[in-house]
Parts: sequence; structure tokens; C-alpha cells
Amino acid sequence: MKRVIVIFLMLMSFSAFSQKTQVAVLRYRGGGDWYSNPTSLPNLVKYCNQSLKTDINIDVAVVDVGSPDIFNYPFIHMTGHGNVVFDEEEVRNLRNYLLAGGFLHIDDNYGMKDFVMAQIQKVFPELQWVELPYTHEIFQTPYSFPDGLPKIHEHDNKSPQALAMIYQGRMVCLFTYECDLGDGWEDQRVHHDSEETRLKALKMGANIVQYVFSN
Repeated sequence: MKRVIVIFLMLMSFSAFSQKTQVAVLRYRGGGDWYSNPTSLPNLVKYCNQSLKTDINIDVAVVDVGSPDIFNYPFIHMTGHGNVVFDEEEVRNLRNYLLAGGFLHIDDNYGMKDFVMAQIQKVFPELQWVELPYTHEIFQTPYSFPDGLPKIHEHDNKSPQALAMIYQGRMVCLFTYECDLGDGWEDQRVHHDSEETRLKALKMGANIVQYVFSN
């Protein structure tokens, strides 16, 4: 465990990118389409490498919730439209990963809120979801979002929310809801979003990445 913590402390600093860090998409059970938006994370990685001067591997991995391989990735992205199920072993593995310095970003593609929030609550039963204020640093740097998360796609005419699990002062999980950042990261041909909309999504994604690797 000490070795895992040391590795993550190194990865959490931009100055420590001596070898390429890799990020991953989380594969989960329950019937939800964990595999949706396949071009999203690769495009975000490319954007961060260009705009933030990171050196993240453009080959995005896929990792199961209960796999020990999860500890190889400091940043895990999760998305989908439907049901999510974690068993006890997966809950334990994900909790250990997050406590060891890992980070989970969940982006609701539409319809996963009730499922995923309940499953993460199993991972941290002692914590409550909190909504990040617009003044939080994740909305400030390197790009300014004074009104919080940008609205990329409309679903239920609700305002976007950035919901977080914070353990001992450190954000371990961010859930972006009613926003659809991942759709904005996808190739333009997929959703035909304007370049302005896609750029807003990518900039917000870059803020998340910078926050993860600098905290």
C-alpha cells in the first residue's frame, strides 16, 4: 500500500510526468452502456496535452471496477445512460483506489444519476454528496467558468450540477450532471455540436484534469 501511495503522489504532480501517465474508462456491471462516447476521453487527453502541456498517453485504457489494475490509472472516467451495480468486492476495491489517491469522474450521459449516486454512496457510506459552488477552483483555472458547468446538451431543462464526494478535504469523486461534457468531447461528426460548444466542454474537462493532477 505504501508503494501505491508513493506512485500516486508522483502522478499527482505535473512535474512528475517523466513517463506517460495513462487514464482509463471504467467498465461496470448492471446493464448501463459504460462504453458510450468512445471518442470522448481520447479527445480530452489530446486537448490537455496541447493546452496544458501534459504528456498523457493518448491510448485510453478500459478497467473493471473490481480489477487490481485500477491502481495503474490516477484518473478514471465513467459514463453511460442506465443502471450501475457494484458488488462488495468492487465497492472495496474502488474505495481503496480512491483513498490511495485515485480520482473518479462520472459524467451522466443521461439517465444514470439515481443508480450511480447510490452505488458511490456504498463506497463512502460515511459521506454525503455535496454540490460544488461556482467559486470552486475547478471552475477557475486554467479556464474561467463563473457560472459553473457549461450546458452542452439539453435533456430535462435542468441546470447542470457538479456533485462531489470529499474525503478528509480531498475530492475523490466528481459527478457532472445535466451537463453532458462527454458528448462535447466526442468527435464533431457524432453529435454535430458547434466548435464553440465543443471548446467549452473541452476547456471544462481540462480544468478537471488539471485539478486532479495538481491536488
